[in-house]
Formats: sequence, structure tokens, C-alpha cells
Amino acid sequence: QVQLVESGGGSAQPGGSLGLSCTGNGLSIYYGTVCMGWFRQAPGEEREGVATIERDFSTDYAHSVKGRFTISKDHAADKIYLKMDSLKPEDTGIYYCAAVRTRSCSISSLFRHWGKGTQVTVSS
Repeated sequence: QVQLVESGGGSAQPGGSLGLSCTGNGLSIYYGTVCMGWFRQAPGEEREGVATIERDFSTDYAHSVKGRFTISKDHAADKIYLKMDSLKPEDTGIYYCAAVRTRSCSISSLFRHWGKGTQVTVSS
């Protein structure tokens, strides 16, 4: 059974930084053919894609976070990270880790497995 567990997040002031991590337990059943990513949902808004990373480390970012957020992964450990710099109040929301068995993905892809989410709040 696949289980995604997020950690990190919290509160920061505008312009500050935060980091998220996600451990994918049970993803070994896919023999490494897995895309993972980060999504977020702001209060009253629909969930949106933030960043994804493929097996070959190819990445895709939402336009709103490009240049400020960096997704990375530890392939051997089925872990991904999201480093968030130059945070803005509009980055506030619940951030979800997601995974899907596929070679290629983007923030528009359908993901199968989801974590429970972790809160990120950016305010002064």
C-alpha cells in the first residue's frame, strides 16, 4: 500500500523561506517508474499543481512559483522536497504531496496517490 507523508511547512513572513519534504512509502512496487509532485489548495480555491519531478529529474513548475520554488528528490529513498523562497501571501494554503506511476508527468497530470497535506501560511 502506498502512503505519502509530508513534513515541514509552517509559517513565514513575506519574502521568507520554508521547506517541505515528502516520503513515499510503498512506491517500490512501481520499480522507480514514478512521478511525484506538490500541489496546493488555498482557502476557497481549487487545488492547483505547484511542481512535479520525473524519474529522470525533469521538472515542471506552475508559472506563479517558477524561479522561487525548487523541487528535488532523493530517488533512492522515494523522497521529494520543495524549497520555497521569496514567499508571498498568495502562497498560503495546504500543500499536498502526490505520486503516480508514469514516466512523464506535469502539473496538469492526474496523480493517483496523495498525502494528507501540510499547512503553509505566509503573512506579516
